[in-house]
Amino acid sequence: MKKGRLEAFSDGVFAIIITIMVLELHIPHGDNIDDLLPLLPKFMSYVLSFVYVGIYWNNHHHMIYATERINGAILWSNLNLLFWLSLIPFATAWMGENHFSRWPVIVYGLLLIINGTAYTILCWLLIKEAGADSPLATALGNDWKGKVSVIVYAIAVGLAFINPWLAFSIYVMVALMWFIPDRRIEKKVTE
Repeated sequence: MKKGRLEAFSDGVFAIIITIMVLELHIPHGDNIDDLLPLLPKFMSYVLSFVYVGIYWNNHHHMIYATERINGAILWSNLNLLFWLSLIPFATAWMGENHFSRWPVIVYGLLLIINGTAYTILCWLLIKEAGADSPLATALGNDWKGKVSVIVYAIAVGLAFINPWLAFSIYVMVALMWFIPDRRIEKKVTE
């Protein structure tokens, strides 16, 4: 099975997710710079989520680029990832609207855990299809960043019960860890 349709569909979903998120940033009802201040929590959650969606899009692109063939399990796994990513606009809006209070921050973190797990499953299936000696498998290795991220998200969710801002800060730190694009796949594919 060719990968072109999976790439095109996924790119469309990523674009829609970002579009939905930005639509939650409503124009203030005044013309004073101070009228923007109430939007700050929404804007902060939007920026974080935009970065996360961008990270997933970037890494998804590299993985699929390094993949030569896909199968039905990969298609379903990709849909699973896209489903959970499509909930990011909801969690983003809820967290920003409620100024990073406990339950919205917890739900956001749980969604990060699920997204990380769905991404890991997609990686595993792509490697299984390509083979253990494939450039993709070699490039990803044991995927320590993916595993550490999910563990750190879980710790942050627990901390959100005590201090939601601490959890939010941890979500930002993990995003920063991933912000620099992962060059492992590019290096292996170009060798």
